[in-house]
Amino acid sequence: MGQRTAIRTAVRPAGPYDLVELLRLRALLFDELADPFFNSASGDDGWLDALAVVLTEQLTSDSVRILVVDGAGGRLAACGIGVVEQRLPGPHLLNGRVGQVVGVVTDPAHRRRGHSRAIMRELLDWFREREVSRVDLYASAEGEPLYRDLGFTDHPDPALYWRP
Repeated sequence: MGQRTAIRTAVRPAGPYDLVELLRLRALLFDELADPFFNSASGDDGWLDALAVVLTEQLTSDSVRILVVDGAGGRLAACGIGVVEQRLPGPHLLNGRVGQVVGVVTDPAHRRRGHSRAIMRELLDWFREREVSRVDLYASAEGEPLYRDLGFTDHPDPALYWRP
């Protein structure tokens, strides 16, 4: 039997030169959700302009970590974003720091190669370094097995939302 060689996915912090590709991958993420909650009925892509401004600011923020995996031809194979939010401490959040995985997305041509797992491991290390009390995320049906394998469980808090 031949020996199988493990290939390690190279994860790196995103830079300003990655902005166009980050926008492409984030748009892909929402396109695949195919839920009216996440997609404007008007088809207005103005949110991408707002996203470009916010991502540019967040690339240098201490409370945000944007990680990428390079693909071929200057394109990104995958990206993932983590945010640390300071909330009020309580018995369930001793220091009040909560991590949020904002989204992990892999280009369809690069899926099933461990990119999302590699990004998540790096994000979880980053969250540990920042001593967060908890890390939250919303999982797609396709991503849920990965997150559960990494130790994520059902959230004990009931979740509701309100839109003004």
